[in-house]
Amino acid sequence: MPVMEPDLDATLLRDWACAVDEGPFSSLAWGERIAFTNPDSLTLLGALAAWTDRVRLVTTVIVPQLHDPVMLAKALATADLLSGGRLTVGIGVGGRHEDYRAAGADPATQTMREMAERVAIMKRVWAGEKTTESLLPVGPAPTQPGGPPLVVGTIGPKTLRSAASWAEGLAGITMDLDVAKQNELFDVARQAWREAGKAQPYLATSFWFALGEPDAARNQVREHLLRYMNWIPAEYVEALAPTTGWAGSEDELLAVLRNFESVGADEIHLIPTSSDPDQLRRAAEVVTEFNR
Repeated sequence: MPVMEPDLDATLLRDWACAVDEGPFSSLAWGERIAFTNPDSLTLLGALAAWTDRVRLVTTVIVPQLHDPVMLAKALATADLLSGGRLTVGIGVGGRHEDYRAAGADPATQTMREMAERVAIMKRVWAGEKTTESLLPVGPAPTQPGGPPLVVGTIGPKTLRSAASWAEGLAGITMDLDVAKQNELFDVARQAWREAGKAQPYLATSFWFALGEPDAARNQVREHLLRYMNWIPAEYVEALAPTTGWAGSEDELLAVLRNFESVGADEIHLIPTSSDPDQLRRAAEVVTEFNR
């Protein structure tokens, strides 16, 4: 979803969601920020559950430390119920202290240990356990037994290893589309899951994309990064922009998807750098060809 783009309204968001749901995509994903202009992630989740019928809904990512864990568990269980069990919850510690401060959260809690503690509370809620001496446990019960699957959003091996005990897999991001480096992280996940006595992890990555003529598409990515990465000095973003994300033609994007498939990626989340529906239409054509 183009949630980090400016000038969004309900019609545009609904049209994007419905178009993704019509196919050929497998899931619909969006990110969370607090001190920014994007829609609230959980409110949007409820709307997306109503606007779609087929695709999985994937939060990439929610930061548990920015929420009360019991209320977050209740909201996500509600969304799982409303979507008929189509929710996958990507969670991470987040990368911006300003979001913690804006939510009244302590930046000192921006750790994997703090996140794991909140995950444990959420799983207790989804299991129907009482977390206090209330008359009834916190509901509703999620549609998926035990709650929606959790995937960890990270690019770091240490974080990935520490999540193996509670996560179903990885929802990562690649800045430079280095397939070999991404496969190294996938191998860390595979090994960590084996050591935890668990099945093969779900392996996903993501990248910013722009389809079009080379210069125009690259500038589209650049403008998006300057707007989105507003916590980083503009000169640093300008230095990153030429090699961050992907820009090019449909055939080139298809080749990129094939490359990630070859190293075992289960899914790629394409991050829009424009809310123009034509970008979605063109991406759909690539995915249709990929699926043949």
